[in-house]
Amino acid sequence: MQTVILKPLQHRERECIGIYFEHNAVLNGAIRKTAGARWTRTHKCWYVPLSKENYNKLFVALKGKAEIEQSALHKYLADKKRITPAKPITTSINPTVQTSIKHSTIIQRKPANKQPAIRDNNVIHAINAHILPAMQQALILKSYSPSTIRTYINEVGVFLRAIQHHPADKFTTQRIKDYLQYCAEKLKLTENTLHSRMNGLKFYFEQVLKREKLFWDIPRPKKGIQLPKVLSKEEMIRLLKAIENLKHKTMIMLGYACGLRVSEITGLEIKDIDEDRRLLLLRKAKGKKDRIVSLSPVMLVMLREYQSKYKPEKYVFEGQYKGTAYSSRSLELIIKAAKHKAGIMKTGSMHMLRHSFATHLLEKGTDVVFIQKILG
Repeated sequence: MQTVILKPLQHRERECIGIYFEHNAVLNGAIRKTAGARWTRTHKCWYVPLSKENYNKLFVALKGKAEIEQSALHKYLADKKRITPAKPITTSINPTVQTSIKHSTIIQRKPANKQPAIRDNNVIHAINAHILPAMQQALILKSYSPSTIRTYINEVGVFLRAIQHHPADKFTTQRIKDYLQYCAEKLKLTENTLHSRMNGLKFYFEQVLKREKLFWDIPRPKKGIQLPKVLSKEEMIRLLKAIENLKHKTMIMLGYACGLRVSEITGLEIKDIDEDRRLLLLRKAKGKKDRIVSLSPVMLVMLREYQSKYKPEKYVFEGQYKGTAYSSRSLELIIKAAKHKAGIMKTGSMHMLRHSFATHLLEKGTDVVFIQKILG
């Protein structure tokens, strides 16, 4: 039986449980579905936020599937318990949307000599405990996507932990500028991360607190302009030949032939394929916009062959369990393995196929505006 090692992990300025084991599709699906584990490229492991609830979920997910080694985690928790100055009070956030910030904690007691208490940078003070629930409610009511909600909650949570006992609602434009300067100079955050953090703060101050002009004077970091990563036609042929599994090949081919995003491939349902008109209906793609793309005769034959063999029930490409969508992470691993097998050294993920599709159309002389409409 395979061994899974649980270790303490500091990820994005918060405490987590790192989950380490050799690649195993069954274990991947179990901890992702049952425990809500996510993959971190930085630390190259699965992880869940550190909490008793997540700890118990991991045991349920791994029961009968693996042996658990957790001595490092036990030692970390024991050491933490010895130095904890006071018992925290937890406040849970609405569980309808899964976020990595599950609880806010505060330390209420103050030392007798009135010196500042030692604060845990991984907790949110009581004075700001109302912010994340209010923000989450506003995001849900405005029908933001789960990924956007998760990103905004995470980024504002990092901000609240950094300011500790200072009331966020009273922050002025200058204080927010000072904090963002600290993020850029001291934390060395990338332009993309800074944009995400600013977007989260902007949503709270302008949409929740209704301070509409607060961010007018805050400049945005300039993003670098990067050329898209593209495969040549010859490289695309080598890539497809390197994939033997029919299901994997169909997914990769569909992504390239129609210029689809990863989420559009994994979220595609059987009812969205119009075989008579040779069309593919993409429902609520990026920006919640529907669009239609055409299917080539070759792609249609390939889809028929795939459906005849795998017999999916709801989604065109189902995951480990019937009726569930295929994992975007698994699809990224497929393209990575195929590139390695085909000897393609260019960096890039599944999105590279979308860029390749657009570039090859452009090289054929297709109008740019038409390409933009196809890509949505």
